Amino acid sequence: MLIFHTAKELRKNLSAKISSLGLVPTMGALHLGHVSLVERAVKENNKVVVSIYVNPTQFNSIEDLNSYPVNLENDLKLLKPFKKQLILYIPKHNDIYPEGIQSKKYDFGSLSQYMEGALRPGHFDGVATIVEALFRNIMPNKAYFGEKDFQQLQIIKSLSRSLNLGIEIVGCPLLRGEDGLALSSRNDLMPEDLRAEASVIFQTLNYITEQASDWSIKEMELYFKSKVEDKNGFKMEYFCVANPSDLIPVSHLDSRNEHRIFVAVFAGKTRLIDTVKLFRK
Repeated sequence: MLIFHTAKELRKNLSAKISSLGLVPTMGALHLGHVSLVERAVKENNKVVVSIYVNPTQFNSIEDLNSYPVNLENDLKLLKPFKKQLILYIPKHNDIYPEGIQSKKYDFGSLSQYMEGALRPGHFDGVATIVEALFRNIMPNKAYFGEKDFQQLQIIKSLSRSLNLGIEIVGCPLLRGEDGLALSSRNDLMPEDLRAEASVIFQTLNYITEQASDWSIKEMELYFKSKVEDKNGFKMEYFCVANPSDLIPVSHLDSRNEHRIFVAVFAGKTRLIDTVKLFRK
């Protein structure tokens, strides 16, 4: 597997014969959710670049940045089955931020105003800055992102349209463990007792979707909060129902529109997010 630390080296080694180049941006600490993105990317492209870079500008605290899991040895092991089609890009800070580590400012309208955008100021500016840098450095034909970070996915689609680089953004299904917990690099940071109880998040979301025809959004929120916070060490940060196209929260369901539930929960110090489609019969 080819590994490069600068975009200049990477571009120099890209063959002109590559008709389709895919990109899977990651921060490492790879899991089967990442692997599913790579699997799809290698099916749809001649070559795929997997980037591994823990981007400092999208963290809201030094503690969170420093605690982010890093395990390059395990990452390489997970990527080994795809080595013939993969190029690994592990940049240094100055390759992404040649003028110093600072995020750009973007305007994504309502897409960044609620949920993660409201609670994590500057987070999506940091995300967009690293993604723009990767897009410009690599110039892929397609880039792959998971739907677990649905708000991020919508923002990256908006970013791609505004940059007009001709890059197709491919959203890939959220993957869950056997207990229903959305796969995340942060899951391993939870103590064993909390990890064993974390299935309550998806189980409760599932139950709520089954009751959607009879419950108001406020009833859904109160039920979710009561079930999750009934577990020791768990605390709901937000419960939101929004239109997936503009991510503006709604107070009432409209059968003519699509809706999604978005939640954030603290399991001890570990912050978990999840999302499910909401159908009203």
